[in-house]
Amino acid sequence: MKLMGSPFEATDWDRIETEDHIGETGVARWRTRTFGEVRVRMVEYSPGYSADHWYGKGHIVLCLEGELHTEGRGGRKQIPKPGMTYQVADDVLPHRSRTETGVQLFIVD
Repeated sequence: MKLMGSPFEATDWDRIETEDHIGETGVARWRTRTFGEVRVRMVEYSPGYSADHWYGKGHIVLCLEGELHTEGRGGRKQIPKPGMTYQVADDVLPHRSRTETGVQLFIVD
């Protein structure tokens, strides 16, 4: 990862506009910053959210609140809880996520 185009600065995530992404059920609300090729997001999944697609891009995910159920094609599962991360490289394992309770994540990809 090479972080480009960013001075030494802080991000007040409450001031970043949200963008809604509708899932198979529920909604994901993204607040996004981009620094060169690196995208940084604060993401909230509503209770009952289920992704409507398999995702192949690599990323690092930090669970801040709630519980996330992430499944890879072939059945591999991760269930990060607050304070936990999971990492996956580009094009290694298509995966999708869901949550029963809602979840807040910090994602770098």
